[in-house]
Amino acid sequence: MSIFLETNRLTLRRFTDADEDNLVELDSDPEVMRFLSGGKPTPREEIRGRVLPVLFGYYERFEGFGFWAAEEKATGRFLGWFHFRPGKNAPRDGEIEIGYRLRRSAWGKGYATEGSRALIRKGFTELGVERVVAETMTVNLGSRRVMEKVGLRLIRTFHRDGLDAIEGFEHGVVEYALARADWERELRGVR
Repeated sequence: MSIFLETNRLTLRRFTDADEDNLVELDSDPEVMRFLSGGKPTPREEIRGRVLPVLFGYYERFEGFGFWAAEEKATGRFLGWFHFRPGKNAPRDGEIEIGYRLRRSAWGKGYATEGSRALIRKGFTELGVERVVAETMTVNLGSRRVMEKVGLRLIRTFHRDGLDAIEGFEHGVVEYALARADWERELRGVR
């Protein structure tokens, strides 16, 4: 197992082919997929033929960045994943996108906050990241709270094509961001 990062309660590691069932189960929960696909599951064939190859491709192309399987440290139980990757829309130098998808049984336990904080710290202190960004649907209040807890600030609200099948699409998408300089000021307690 190739461990990328550990926190008090989490192990973040590289995905392997053996994670196919974990991803199918995760993406089969309509509540997990609510703000992503309107609750529709990701078919196994898509996970095997498209999703896993994309995940593996990040490890080859971007040292220190990609998608990380999240496991509960005490039990080894698969909880979901985090991504910490170059953004999809021609990112600026040093700009990395953070995101997460966790099993419903892991919601409300602080795992998303704990994993995100650890990734942000590693990015700013070890990986040369200058700015962390994140997006979610405006109505996804749980994800928005996590973004705010880890220090990201609301930058803008915008509309994205292709979300019209998802409840709440009319409210758009929000973008949050945190610059390394602001993170360092917060660490020093300077406002």
